[in-house]
Formats: sequence, C-alpha cells, structure tokens
Amino acid sequence: MHSELMRVRDLGKSFGKRVVLKKINLSINEGEIFTLMGPSGVGKTTLFRILNLLEEPSEGRLFFRGIELTGCTIHEKITARRSMSMLFQTPCVLNTTVFNNVAYGLVIRKFDKKTIREKVMNALRIVGLEGTEGQKACTLSGGEAQRMAFARAMVYDPDILLLDEPTSNLDPANVAMIEEIIKLIRRERGTTIVIATHNIYQVKRIADRVGILLNGELIEVNSMERIFEVPEDARTKAFIHGEMIY
Repeated sequence: MHSELMRVRDLGKSFGKRVVLKKINLSINEGEIFTLMGPSGVGKTTLFRILNLLEEPSEGRLFFRGIELTGCTIHEKITARRSMSMLFQTPCVLNTTVFNNVAYGLVIRKFDKKTIREKVMNALRIVGLEGTEGQKACTLSGGEAQRMAFARAMVYDPDILLLDEPTSNLDPANVAMIEEIIKLIRRERGTTIVIATHNIYQVKRIADRVGILLNGELIEVNSMERIFEVPEDARTKAFIHGEMIY
C-alpha cells in the first residue's frame, strides 16, 4: 500500500466571476503514475499550477507530505517546491548550452560542480541526449527540446513530477520516447508522476490511476482498468467514447 504524498480537499479556483475548478478532492500516492484526463480548457493546467504552488486556490486546502500548504509560510512553500518539478506543454529553452539548461535547477540549489556534472550527464543519458551537452539548446528539434526540458525537470530527483500535456506537440517517435522515460524514472527512482493529457491511448499505456476532469469538476477517480472497462460515472463513459458532452 503506497502512502499519500499529496492531497487536495474541497479545492476551488475562480478568476473573477469565472469558476475554473469546483470542490476538487484528490489524493496522489507515492510512486504512482496518475493521469488527469479531460478535454482542453477544463482546468487541468490551473489545477497543476495550484499543485506546483504557482497559483493560490480560491478555496479549499492543499497538503504535501501531511503539511498544509494553503496559508503556510514562505519558507514552508519554498521547501515543498524544492521537492516538486513541473514540465509544461511547450519547453522553455534557455539561450545557452544543453548542459547549462539541464543544470539550471542544480545550480540554483547550490550543488557542487562535480555532482552537477554527474547528475546532468545521467539525466541526458536517460532522455537519449548524451553527446549533446555542448550543443546550443536553441538548435535542438522540438522533440529533443522537450526531452531536454524533461531532463531539467527530473535532474534533481524531485519527489513529484507534474507533466502538463508533455507530448501534445510531438511526433509519435518522440511521444514513445517520453513515455518510456516516464516509466523508467518511476521504476528507477520511485518518482511520483502526475500527467495532464487528453490522449486516451497514452493513458492506457502508462497510467496506474486516472482522474476525469470535466467543466472544472473531478467527476471520477479510479484505476486505469476500471475507468476504461467499468466507469462509475456515465459522463466518464461518454468522454472516453468520444461523445461531445462538454
């Protein structure tokens, strides 16, 4: 039985009068691959930004390793964020070498140079970019840039990795590579991985558990098998069969 790593209770978010998330209740367990599935524009990115402490919820509570992060001190928030990493849909590429891009988080955390080199080279090996460390990052292809960003996100061994539509702009070969990387770092490092996606086939390939987000509501959380074989909510069944219900 895995222990709980992160939990949100009755979490809501509004921007002015527009309600984006409503009464979200969710627990994320250590070492699992959890996928948040739903069509574009339903609040997946907003929820991820709240989990990564980039946004404050309008209501509700957020816990990380049992510590409440809503209304916590700046020090507690910084400590928690150092255990998290987030990868966005479009990779941020710094105008420097691949090595310096991947090393960025380690430098900020004041790792020594020897450790930085070891960790960066290992991360590049895992994402299949060994030999590119001296290359200018801006010369990478789109798929290579996303894999470099993935290496940067996981190079300092975060407890939880939040991936927001990480393969939506990639060709099938790079999608397959990213999915293999996800499974590899969970297997080798025990990293908890949370993925936002609307790619049903990707969810079937890599997820342990799945949450369905529709119109700002988390309508069902279940094992991957049950979501696709015996969903509890009729809206889940309609969504995974491609019916226009949103």
